[in-house]
Amino acid sequence: MPDDLHARYMQATATWRTHLNTCRPCQDNQYCPAGAQLFERFGRLQDAYNQRLRRR
Repeated sequence: MPDDLHARYMQATATWRTHLNTCRPCQDNQYCPAGAQLFERFGRLQDAYNQRLRRR
């Protein structure tokens, strides 16, 4: 059975990196509205995934 949290985390990572490669404000850590949302989602999923790994 695929790990849904891991899949969502990896998708958020890929989406964020794709956006980051094309958005100058985000490259300068001055996140655009879309980039801020993508980065926040990536961060929440990363935290959730890492917490789950620590509980194992």
